[in-house]
Amino acid sequence: MINESRLLDDFIELVKIDSPTNNERKIADLLKQKLTNLGLTVFEDNVGKMIGGNTGNIFATLPGNTTAPRLLFSAHMDCVSPCINVNPQILSDRVTSDGTTILGADDKAGIAPILEALKTIIDHKIPHGDIQIIFTVSEEVSLKGSKNLDRNLIKADLGYVLDSSGNPGTIIINAPSQNKLKFLVKGKSAHAGIDPENGLNAISIASKACAKIPVGRIDEETTANIGLINGGLATNIVPNLVEIICETRSLSEDKLKYQTDLMIDIFNETALAENAEVEVISKNLYNSFALPVNSPVIQLVKSSIEIIKLSPTLTSTGGGSDANYFNTYNVPCAVLGIGMQKVHTNEEFILLKDLYNNSRLVCEIIKNATNL
Repeated sequence: MINESRLLDDFIELVKIDSPTNNERKIADLLKQKLTNLGLTVFEDNVGKMIGGNTGNIFATLPGNTTAPRLLFSAHMDCVSPCINVNPQILSDRVTSDGTTILGADDKAGIAPILEALKTIIDHKIPHGDIQIIFTVSEEVSLKGSKNLDRNLIKADLGYVLDSSGNPGTIIINAPSQNKLKFLVKGKSAHAGIDPENGLNAISIASKACAKIPVGRIDEETTANIGLINGGLATNIVPNLVEIICETRSLSEDKLKYQTDLMIDIFNETALAENAEVEVISKNLYNSFALPVNSPVIQLVKSSIEIIKLSPTLTSTGGGSDANYFNTYNVPCAVLGIGMQKVHTNEEFILLKDLYNNSRLVCEIIKNATNL
């Protein structure tokens, strides 16, 4: 029922548009025009100004023509770098970049199928309830678009975010919370060759703390990472300050707290033992969600996947998405696998069959919702 050629054309058009985080203006303007042309009511919020970007989140509504739950479909407009001048390559079974940039299937392989699903249900006059579309900004940087939107603008009973690895049929029902930690270790400057005895090497002290912190996969629900280190002025100066930025994630709030407290304790104890100071800044970026298997949002997508003859796979993820915030706003929202592969690398690609199945699934969810 979907128009595969039209969908592919839309996807190629979208990935060619530069849309780095906080600079989504070009793609937002195009999407607003496309949605308006389809007859949807379109609105852009002011989140861009709030977060230092040039674009807000895009909201669009298609009124229903029958009784059904109000559905939300969402994907994000921004891409990670390098995403300027993407040159997509259409091969026999997939779309790739030319190897000099990412492709942008994350998350334009979510946006294009949503557009095609809307075109299909309108063209074929398929019965549907109210449908709300939200295309977010700044998802790739701590979910800032969904974090800062006005939750009162969301008018849906349940929703789906098209933004995960895994083939179409993958349903994310459980995602973690994430805490970000910044440690500022303060030592004492001195000449490294003439007077090192009077210095206190902040980098060395921080390194001792980092070496004690368990990182990587802590257990089946928890991860931790030391991601950024910044400090020092020159090799002949004992560094008096170093900044360490870390993160930890977990599906369990108790485990997240334990790992966070452990990392803080290690830095505090190490600094104390070395007669140094440490300033700790800990911030929760987003909260976890867990959707019951028998909940309407899961049962609807699960049955829709089966109708289009795919295999539903219910799983958890270690990554965050806009669904973390939508669920916080009391809209049960699952994340759907869209088949994007090797994301955040110049080897990113998506199989054509997965791109097409994404749109088939959105169409089937819309149709199937009228039976609830």
